[in-house]
Amino acid sequence: MKSEDVTQKNYRAPHRALFKAMGITDKQLEKPLIGVAAISNEVIPGHYHIEQIVKAVRDGILLNGGTPISFSTIGVCDGIAMNHEGMKYSLPSRELIADSIEVMAAAHALDALVLIPNCDKSIPGMIMGAARLDIPFMVLTGGPMLAGRLNGKRIDLGSVFEGVAAYKSGSITEEELSGLENYSCPGAGCCSGMYTANSLGCVCEALGLSLPFSGTAMATSGERLRIAKETGCQIVEMVKSDVKMSNLITIKSFYNAITVDVALGCSTNSLLHIPAVANSFGYKIDFNDFNRISDKTPQIGSFRPGGTNYVEDLHYAGGIPAVMGELKKKGLLCDDQRLGNGKRIKDIDFSGCNKNTDIIRDINNPYQEFGGLAVLYGNLSPNGSVIKRSAVDKTMYKFSGRARVFECEEDAYEAIVNRRILKGEVIVIRNEGPKGGPGMREMLAPTQALVGTKMDKDVYIITDGRFSGASSGPAIGYVSPEAYDGGLIGILQNGDIISIDLNKKMLNVELTELEIKQRFKEKKEFVKKVNSPFLQRYRENVTSAERGAVFLEEE
Repeated sequence: MKSEDVTQKNYRAPHRALFKAMGITDKQLEKPLIGVAAISNEVIPGHYHIEQIVKAVRDGILLNGGTPISFSTIGVCDGIAMNHEGMKYSLPSRELIADSIEVMAAAHALDALVLIPNCDKSIPGMIMGAARLDIPFMVLTGGPMLAGRLNGKRIDLGSVFEGVAAYKSGSITEEELSGLENYSCPGAGCCSGMYTANSLGCVCEALGLSLPFSGTAMATSGERLRIAKETGCQIVEMVKSDVKMSNLITIKSFYNAITVDVALGCSTNSLLHIPAVANSFGYKIDFNDFNRISDKTPQIGSFRPGGTNYVEDLHYAGGIPAVMGELKKKGLLCDDQRLGNGKRIKDIDFSGCNKNTDIIRDINNPYQEFGGLAVLYGNLSPNGSVIKRSAVDKTMYKFSGRARVFECEEDAYEAIVNRRILKGEVIVIRNEGPKGGPGMREMLAPTQALVGTKMDKDVYIITDGRFSGASSGPAIGYVSPEAYDGGLIGILQNGDIISIDLNKKMLNVELTELEIKQRFKEKKEFVKKVNSPFLQRYRENVTSAERGAVFLEEE
């Protein structure tokens, strides 16, 4: 075991002395040392219940003959960081989280890890850090929040963002807005729709990093605590069996993860995080993989923000096992891959898993014949741009409109809520990419402002930044190259005609080559100032969105 480097032989007496200072006994030091990495804090609603899950995981480790060693890492609540400068720190936190996992596990020679993340960047960040190490690990997210309820209807955080715009436009009263505020988020867990955190929780199951139902069991349920104990037992078993992550997680695992992702209409941020995680395992996943898989995978789930169902509905309908069972019927999964319970997909009988075909559609009766995500190409995004087409009204699949250009999210948002945007326009928000922001802010407020002002069937948004998993409507992000790197989005002007075709996966601006050359020649340099040393280092080291916004040295 790796831990023998610090626990065995006479010359390790000083190391054992330090463990004993914490009450750890000789017998405990003879057992596998299992790191329990948790993102527990009192800042983020998805995290403040995590200590209960940590205890349950520790119990499971002890039950199967391991010694748990707990530690924490940082996190960012994207909802609280949204729509102000704080969001610049969200995506960069992923790299900090990854580094912290690597440092803690490697420095203390831990034999294995159980990762307990929740919310957006902590899930890929923890996995990226663990994947760098040659030790077994498992993932158990903190789980989803229940949907809120108001006046007999279910609501969520996205409802509040929509409500702000509706209030500013006079569509609802201050009292109605207050109701949304008070009842949209009823307790612990990550936000209740198929937003980024829940999308990635489902992805972890499909990858084979989590036990069944880990991605969907409610955050504060007894079921999640039972899964936590089972996860603790399973990780010790993996150490005893000398499981190699390279044998468990292959490139085919990522193909399966993408298949489940697009079948459920998951977050656009999957296209940022799945390639980054794959990169940490030594595999290359790019935008073309998403298009290839999405084109052949029917969408069998429809959840907020693209639909009306919630993750709790997915769970009680049979969860990811039911989804994989439907996909297996048509041979859409690489069935020689192992899941978190150690079983190969081809050896699992999924019959009877789907308990509600109104929630998880039969594969022969999908919501649509293709997956929920699409990557668009064209002269405006030669390296790709991303849209959640399952959240777009079919009338907006083909669109042409005049550009309204903004240099930041805040200015665009103010224009939307103050009714200065005209029907048929394309809102362009630039200089929000990984380098240009820096930090690639996600922009929930502008998208939901369009919904709240009932403009989501008349106006598109495009940006070199990204969108929240809670964003809905015609919103195209990840435009690459970004403005900072010389992308065409940086030379757009008000009135330029932008054409969008989701069926053909095209995003173009109607400019001639001569016009483009002249604009670049006349372009004035625009670089957002950075006062933070941390964000400046991020700008200097981060790659582009289509490469997962990983650091240069990670490629």
